Amino acid sequence: MPMIDARFSVSMSPAQEQELKTRLGKAIECIPGKNESWLMIGLTPDACLYFRGEKGPAAWVEVSVFGGDSESGYAAMTAEVCRIFEEVLGIPADRVYVRYGSTRYWGWNGGNF
Repeated sequence: MPMIDARFSVSMSPAQEQELKTRLGKAIECIPGKNESWLMIGLTPDACLYFRGEKGPAAWVEVSVFGGDSESGYAAMTAEVCRIFEEVLGIPADRVYVRYGSTRYWGWNGGNF
């Protein structure tokens, strides 16, 4: 039950939206036991983001997962997320922050796991 929520300061075409969805769906597999079948993705283009005191291409990506942490999985995921945002939206990897959070409880369909 992972969630990827991304805010970025550039616009996105429908084709770029589809490519982000597809590639992030594959990238979640970097984290052991995670795949697209339970993945939710939120994409917010044209966000007002300042990085190093300046506006410009930038992205804030949050990856939330149910269960334990995976240091090696997170490292691989960060590399892939940075590559995706640079290739699809032209946002340099050094202007992308990725935050991870794991939780023991996750609610879905009226209940908690």
